Amino acid sequence: MTSSSESTSPLWKRLLWMVAIWGMSVTVLGAVAWVIRTWLTE
Repeated sequence: MTSSSESTSPLWKRLLWMVAIWGMSVTVLGAVAWVIRTWLTE
């Protein structure tokens, strides 16, 4: 049988995933905003 620690990931791993997803979303939003801004100013 699997122990309960395997089914629930540790706190640092969950925080790392949250920070990674937040960073990727900020990067993608910044890239989209930059593309739209350069497209509209030309």
